[in-house]
Amino acid sequence: MKKLTRRATLGALALAAGVALAGVQSANAQDFPTNTITLVVPFAAGGSTDLVARVIAQKMSDDLGQQIVVENVGGAGGNLGADRVARADPDGYTILMGTVATHALNPLMLKTKPYDPITDFSPVSLLVVVPNVLVVNPQLPVNSVAELIDLLKKSPDQYSYASSGNGTPLHLSGELFKSLAGVEMQHVPYKGAGPALNDVVANQVPIMFDNLPSSSSHIKAGTLKALGVTTKERAPSFPDVPAIGETVSGYETYTWNALFAPKGTPPEVVARLNAAAKKAMADPAVVSRMADFSATIVGSTPEELGEHVKAEMAKWEPIVKDAGVSLD
Repeated sequence: MKKLTRRATLGALALAAGVALAGVQSANAQDFPTNTITLVVPFAAGGSTDLVARVIAQKMSDDLGQQIVVENVGGAGGNLGADRVARADPDGYTILMGTVATHALNPLMLKTKPYDPITDFSPVSLLVVVPNVLVVNPQLPVNSVAELIDLLKKSPDQYSYASSGNGTPLHLSGELFKSLAGVEMQHVPYKGAGPALNDVVANQVPIMFDNLPSSSSHIKAGTLKALGVTTKERAPSFPDVPAIGETVSGYETYTWNALFAPKGTPPEVVARLNAAAKKAMADPAVVSRMADFSATIVGSTPEELGEHVKAEMAKWEPIVKDAGVSLD
């Protein structure tokens, strides 16, 4: 009888401890945040994802009452940064600025997958959809997509193009262009769009598929020449730049930016981050900044982002197979 009583007592104590712990966790979630939040950008500084992250981090910090620090973890086409967040404590203090690369393309291309884009993350909000753009150094003797195709066909294997890394949307943009236009270019991957862009401006690499936000200032300044945007329609901020699809039938790519937390992050924390993100995206200064480079604001719910990731993987899978891109 004593042993049974002791077991019952221990069980009751364990139950009480569990209830108390749950109460503490719930209280902590309701008080969130009480410390600095790290927003991991899985690419080098200076690219489109970095630009969007820094704009959003500032506005979200104002609403949350705690600073959001942007940390660039470049490499492996975004996989290093994404994997870091997937393995982080699920408390909302380490979050990811994910993209179509980290949550659709890389998982489809990689033979060895460091994380699952659906099961290893808690979706927070789809922020923006961003056009890509084909840019060249002004010294390259072409002024249109058609002229570039002619040049590449006359001099196969002589030219190269830069991207933000293997498996990124910019890499796939180039490979899809090669496939549909019937041309050859050597791919030069970087750890992010920023370093790649610097080398294209310096004419170390003459061609690049970039996110429109990070190239827009160079296009306006004349240090880069825009030949075409990668979306089906022309970008409102650059109406004179044609869509590549106007010359290369069926061509379309784009990227997007979204916030993700590690799997198991409390729903209350996800909801708080989502509310702050949506408030930031509605801010007039943010709306104006996004419009400068034709980024379409979304500001979704966590559930909508989860469905978006599934839809993106279904959409890009046949494109990745047709482009023949596979990464170790």
